[in-house]
Amino acid sequence: MSGSQADFDKALTIGRPPNVVKLFPNSRALLVSGKVIDRAMLAKGKAMTMAANGRSHLVIRGVLMAAQRANAAVIIEIAKSEGGAGAYCQVNYWNIARQVDALCNELSITVPVAIHADHYGLKKDDDIEKAKVEIPSMFDAGITSIAIDASHMPDDKNLLANLALNPYIPKWAGLETEVGEIKGKEGLSTSEEALFLIQGLNAHSIFPDWIALNNGTTHGIEASSQGIQVELTADIHQKLMPYKISGAQHGTSGNSSERLRQIADTTHTTKANVATALQMLSWGVEVNDYGNAMMDDGGNFIKVKDEGMTDELWHEILAYARDKDWKGGNFKKLNLPFENKIMGQAKEVRERMCKRVEEFVYPILVDVFNAGGTAPLAIEEILKAGSYDLGPKADRIEDPAEWTDEKIKQKAALIESDKGPEGDFDD
Repeated sequence: MSGSQADFDKALTIGRPPNVVKLFPNSRALLVSGKVIDRAMLAKGKAMTMAANGRSHLVIRGVLMAAQRANAAVIIEIAKSEGGAGAYCQVNYWNIARQVDALCNELSITVPVAIHADHYGLKKDDDIEKAKVEIPSMFDAGITSIAIDASHMPDDKNLLANLALNPYIPKWAGLETEVGEIKGKEGLSTSEEALFLIQGLNAHSIFPDWIALNNGTTHGIEASSQGIQVELTADIHQKLMPYKISGAQHGTSGNSSERLRQIADTTHTTKANVATALQMLSWGVEVNDYGNAMMDDGGNFIKVKDEGMTDELWHEILAYARDKDWKGGNFKKLNLPFENKIMGQAKEVRERMCKRVEEFVYPILVDVFNAGGTAPLAIEEILKAGSYDLGPKADRIEDPAEWTDEKIKQKAALIESDKGPEGDFDD
């Protein structure tokens, strides 16, 4: 452990949120609010950490091993599409904290870890009422951070949905909000949209830790010629500076290490999601520097011999996918039916699956995201606050009288933006 044992022990005593303490009273895992992770990146400066989508138990294991090796504070997350009520993974909103806690204790992981409910998507008004019940159930299960993603709705409804659901999110929890669906080069977010959302929240004393934008990225395995628009991101972040909000970067797969270094160096991003690349790596599929799965001339994924899962299980997966007519990005749906078969492989196979994830994640944390050594900084933030609740970064500067429901609708009607085609929130 880098850092004082006494500091770690103190952070373990005061830094775990009440839901975590209740669930895991005897744990030595430092599960923390997402706020702690954000503050650690800000303390280092020009740093962001990985928010790794734990689509499988072995992916989570590999990421935690890499984070410990890098001495980096990290986020383990699952999105609603991956782990919600209609999940395509066995890891879900209600068991991910239990898996992370168990692994941290088994592997003697001492870096702070946030458990993030990513892309809690809302597409229509009816979703809000369901969310009022479901969100508390997720925090009961150990979630310590959440992304409210109503970006699929018009700007006024996006803001109003965030306002309606905020009372159901603990004040100590990490909070992410989103403007603009993920659509690649179309429907790019504007500073006007971002300011509208953050100013409206600020007027109601809601201070998100992160904002996610549609800044040119895509989700999934396909490379994007557009990629993350660094200058657009930096410009929007600059305009949001009075509100002290960090950036959350979605869909980092498909972007080169150099572009991701630019994001860390020139924007206010502290959280970068990685999902599909980790899935493919664990399976043994060849990937490039962009995190994209490599394909042969016939459009088939290239499985590296004696890497990842056994070749026998890989062929079984391919046959299953052919039967379902699943191709490309739809391979993510294989997580649910094959998790138990993956876990039933020999120990040396499971270990090489984890190791492949670890060897990919470690250099990204250290050499690309500049997150190495942020674990003690996160612990310092807890000790400085004397609590698991670090409080907001910002103060209220907007007038609530200017942000009533009626005025929100009036302001939204004046926003000029190209929403583009229907977007994607799968990670």
